Amino acid sequence: MDLATLKALKPAEFLEAADGYRSTGDVAGAARDRIENQIAVAMRNSLQGEAATAAIGQLSELGKNFHYVQVECGLVTAALEAFSYEVGAAKRKLEAALDGARATKLTVNADGSITYPPSGEKGEDGKVPEGGTVSGLTDGTAAAVGRQAANVDPNPNHRLAQDYADQIAGALREATEADEKWAPKLRALKADDDLTVSDKDWADADSDSRGVSEAGKKYLDSLPQPPKDGSPKANAEWWQGLTAEERAAWTSMRPDAVGALDGLPATVRDEANRTVLAEAHGVAQGQYDAWLKKHPEPERFQTYIDPYTGTVMKGVNVETQAWKDWEKARESAHTSLDGMNAIQTRFDETGTNGLPEAYLLGFSTEGDGRAIIANGNPDTADHQAVYVPGTTSELGNIDGNINRMVKVWHTAHDEADGKSVSTITWLGYDAPDSVVKDAPFAHYAYDGAPAFNRFLDGLDASHSGASEPHRTVIAHSYGSTLVGAAAETGNVNADDIVFAGSPGVRVSGADELDVPEGHVWNEEADGDPVPDIGRWGHGGDGFIIPSDPEFGANQMTTDTEGHSGYWDEHSKSLRNQALVVVGKGDDVALKPPPDPWAHVK
Repeated sequence: MDLATLKALKPAEFLEAADGYRSTGDVAGAARDRIENQIAVAMRNSLQGEAATAAIGQLSELGKNFHYVQVECGLVTAALEAFSYEVGAAKRKLEAALDGARATKLTVNADGSITYPPSGEKGEDGKVPEGGTVSGLTDGTAAAVGRQAANVDPNPNHRLAQDYADQIAGALREATEADEKWAPKLRALKADDDLTVSDKDWADADSDSRGVSEAGKKYLDSLPQPPKDGSPKANAEWWQGLTAEERAAWTSMRPDAVGALDGLPATVRDEANRTVLAEAHGVAQGQYDAWLKKHPEPERFQTYIDPYTGTVMKGVNVETQAWKDWEKARESAHTSLDGMNAIQTRFDETGTNGLPEAYLLGFSTEGDGRAIIANGNPDTADHQAVYVPGTTSELGNIDGNINRMVKVWHTAHDEADGKSVSTITWLGYDAPDSVVKDAPFAHYAYDGAPAFNRFLDGLDASHSGASEPHRTVIAHSYGSTLVGAAAETGNVNADDIVFAGSPGVRVSGADELDVPEGHVWNEEADGDPVPDIGRWGHGGDGFIIPSDPEFGANQMTTDTEGHSGYWDEHSKSLRNQALVVVGKGDDVALKPPPDPWAHVK
């Protein structure tokens, strides 16, 4: 970039363009929200049949289009603002140098060099030191040599001219670097010339996001930063202190960071995490497709041969071992997509049987994956329930845990007497992968406990309802161990705690669990082996678990069987949980206390 171009450049014009793209993105976001949470919901509730299903499917695709427009416009906005910030800083440096040169009667030439007049004390020959022309130097070594030459020159104008010339050269260099960096980034922010937003488009958007975020680090660093290791309350105060433009920049350039911050509004985290989800799905689908190309499906069936007689059994086919191995590897390669598809399915079910809008409060594909999904907005809900799943839970099988909280929502909603309910699946920790190999170790619980406590505190910080919400924690299996670790090492910010199929909670009694007396509840179903594993799995030392009378929990009636039936529809086990969620503990059906004379009878 030359001197004339930078002098004529108007950074404010790029900010005006950014405002235009921001407005377009806002319109697209509002259209997406209206399609997904109003129009499609109304159609699901009023229309049936193949035509209705097809129409709703087309609406879903249209919603994706608007979402893509929203994300890309956000990136264009951030890129233009970052370019304006960087080139604006360069222009201010140029203008300061030009003003300084002008004030000291130096002449700035069209190429940025500076001519200085004769000046200084007369020499032995009776002449004033001659003037001259210098060019700006940006190379460190060359600049040092130039400054040394100016310093030994008896003409003081030489030193001034060299300083201003170097400042002009530096400003031009910074402006050129900004232009060369951002021009290709902006050119890349365009979509295919079709009306379908494919996984490839979202993978490209992921690349665009990373490119804009990396290139815009200087700009983002200039904005107010989130508090380092801040509490949810501090996070909320930081967000509230940002301007609309600053919030948009953070959401566009670092949606992963914004979506992970406890204390921010649910709507904000949801918007950021849906972007992360869409882009991650595009990347994962591309990786899966590449895997399929590299690992073609082998022959699935072969004629069965009797292993004892060697007789070929014509007409009897069995699956080949090669196909079984391939299918197992294929399922593994598709695992993260299974989880992401399950989350999208929950989005698409909004409005079905009155189910409220879903909010994605956390999402990551790192490790086994993380996901936090709310049914209904917890920021405005009168009653909140946070569910912590147990061993083997991961992103790939999140659908079962999502469905459990959908069932709790429906049942609690029916019992809430018109008050609002939000039920949340919190897979915000690395759960043990195996009951035998991993679940006996407590570090999974202690590693996840701080994040769980921050999340609960974040629900407080972001709540905007007229009164404080009633909050229940529901923990299943090893999830109850995490809740106990959270109480042991911090404070579980809840009013009630419900355990289901607990193997132990790291504390010896209900009075150590941070909730009022009488507000710890427990369910143990017939045929559930996990409580006994916990009770006797510590060397037979009689470890106390929530199912034991001496623990002090309210033992709720359960009419389900096994370790996973606590959320069976229309069961007492499910209804009892829902009654606790809506603050109707007095209506919960409790098991009769054990008969102390049973051994005599």
